[in-house]
Amino acid sequence: MQTTLPLRQIADDVFVAPQLDAAAMAEVARLGFKSVVNNRPDFEHGPDQPTSAQVEAAAVAAGLQYRHLPVAGGYQSPEEVAAFRQLLADMPHPLLAFCRSGARSTRLYQLAQS
Repeated sequence: MQTTLPLRQIADDVFVAPQLDAAAMAEVARLGFKSVVNNRPDFEHGPDQPTSAQVEAAAVAAGLQYRHLPVAGGYQSPEEVAAFRQLLADMPHPLLAFCRSGARSTRLYQLAQS
């Protein structure tokens, strides 16, 4: 998988990344991903952060399924973990989840597996 995107594989068909913008969605689709989950709350970093709506529009235009499951960086509730587990089960793979650095999406995945 040749790409300039900062992707990290955490399972056979699950990858994580730091914040992605709308322009990255075409590349994500070209790489063969089927789904994208955005775990970052809108405006967490201020007005220069791409909004979920902007990323979703580009993802859908690229043929990807998209879900926004915003979670705080320091704590993910049992309900948020259950919601992520359901997304992992329901959405087509390979799946790419992203947040500010990729760490929160990785934690959500690990908690969803336990």
